[in-house]
Amino acid sequence: MSANSLEMGATQLRTPHPPLEGKVAVVTGGSRGIGAAIAALLAERGAAVVVSARDGDRLAATVRDLEATGAAVAGVAGDVSRRDDAERVVETARERFGRVDLLVNNAGITKDGLLLRMKDEDWDRVLEVNLRGAFVMTRAAAKVMVRQKSGRIVNMASAAGAMGNAGQANYSASKAGLIGFTKATARELSHWGILVNAVAPGLIETDMAAAIPAQAREALLAQVPLGRVGTPREVAEVVGFLAGEGATYITGQVFHVNGGLYI
Repeated sequence: MSANSLEMGATQLRTPHPPLEGKVAVVTGGSRGIGAAIAALLAERGAAVVVSARDGDRLAATVRDLEATGAAVAGVAGDVSRRDDAERVVETARERFGRVDLLVNNAGITKDGLLLRMKDEDWDRVLEVNLRGAFVMTRAAAKVMVRQKSGRIVNMASAAGAMGNAGQANYSASKAGLIGFTKATARELSHWGILVNAVAPGLIETDMAAAIPAQAREALLAQVPLGRVGTPREVAEVVGFLAGEGATYITGQVFHVNGGLYI
């Protein structure tokens, strides 16, 4: 064997194909925080990424950042709790990149308040975005995945959906509903080789966590055995695992990323 052949072989060993090369991912609520970290990690691993968000300016900035890394990316502004917007996001992925291999239902909001003072509209809007949004996005993406006979769906739940959180009856209910939705759709879609799982973050360094009053944040942090706030990248790593070849026999499960807050 020649020296050139040896060098080429060594180069191939050093530079394997990215694990998600050829895959197409859709990430809702992907313009900041956990969503942006997920989009970045999936792009790093070779996936083409379609990012959706309501804030067009922030979305455009996120798309530019991803493009600067050489990623194949598209941004779609809209409210994924609306059927037309959800279908437009999925259709953009299909038109631009030919398929949809992964959907990450990350879009979510909070409108906190004690139960006795909570407004009807605050209850309704949180359930609409956090739970209905996952429903209409999953339905739209599943139609493509069924034709492909393959796909992965990851729903971003929350520790609040498993353990509850005072002042967040609406948010906790929406995330608990998302866990039930994950398990039901995992059973329905398995026939077509579509895997559905949930990731449930705890206290993570995001804009949402930063908005928690200092006293409440410290009280929550005191319950975390690891003694620190998590990072969006740590959550994204779990999503990356569920998107990859190591997770081919996993469906209907909830992966808690919370430093021990909920055990």
